[in-house]
Amino acid sequence: MKYLNELVEGDRISAVYLCKKAAMLTTKNGKEYMSLTLMDRSANADAKIWEPNSEGIGDFDELDYIHITGEVTVFNGAIQINIRRLRKADDGEYDPADYLPMSPYDNDGMYNQLKNVIETVKNPFLNQLLKSFFIDDTDFAERFRRRSAAKTVHHGFVGGLMQHTLAVTRLCKFYTKAYTVLDHDLLITAAMLHDIGKVRELSKFPENDYTDDGQLLGHIFMGAEMIGEHAGKIEGFPPKLLSELQHCILAHHGELEFGSPKTPELMEALALNLADNTDAKIETFTEAVQGKEPDKWLGMNRQLGANIRRTSVWTGE
Repeated sequence: MKYLNELVEGDRISAVYLCKKAAMLTTKNGKEYMSLTLMDRSANADAKIWEPNSEGIGDFDELDYIHITGEVTVFNGAIQINIRRLRKADDGEYDPADYLPMSPYDNDGMYNQLKNVIETVKNPFLNQLLKSFFIDDTDFAERFRRRSAAKTVHHGFVGGLMQHTLAVTRLCKFYTKAYTVLDHDLLITAAMLHDIGKVRELSKFPENDYTDDGQLLGHIFMGAEMIGEHAGKIEGFPPKLLSELQHCILAHHGELEFGSPKTPELMEALALNLADNTDAKIETFTEAVQGKEPDKWLGMNRQLGANIRRTSVWTGE
């Protein structure tokens, strides 16, 4: 198959893709058309069916695998597929592994690294709290291992949440060595738990969309709430330690305008915010320039706020 990120203007395609979204819309002239979001493991792409009632368009639903025939155009700088024919794909025509974006790192390997980090946390209450999530709660652990870290922008793939959490934890581990004033156990625990609310905020793949609670409450609030629920089951968990940990979670986006209910008021909360922002920005940049030509400016990137390009010597492939 030809992956979506390989398509260029003028391509004629006949292939199977996952229909992530589909909606019937109306043009300014009152003519109905269908707008689709197609998905494979490489990218999402916009598609249009301008004649949705034509004989060549079969019945299908969102999250179906569909075989399409059409042409690739460019609209507002992004590819758009004009679909001429469509049918629901038959079993055996596709491999689901081709349609779910995956972390480039081994899932079991990342999970084992997380479990190893827990052993470096010597505070008995924080150690027990981490184990209550990542080891004892097998349902949570499985969801954590499979969720993305975001609907879009960065780490939007299966295993993305765990990959991002590991990267943030590594940065925080470095911070505790460079700045010994930081409380190692508090910061590492906060790093490992900072995004756990995303298992409730985002649905599983292939949807990878906001749940009702995710839309209404958000992962920051839900993460702090989950920590309170687990800590409440640990006899003697110090209230002050719980408050400090929850503060780190509530402040990890750093600014009120970025969704944090609190700004960092502890050094550990500040360090967590810096680590979280660093990994998010580096991954956003990496995903934006991946596969692009060196020395070619890519235009303004909204998330990074800059016109970007990859370096002439690139080791990210």
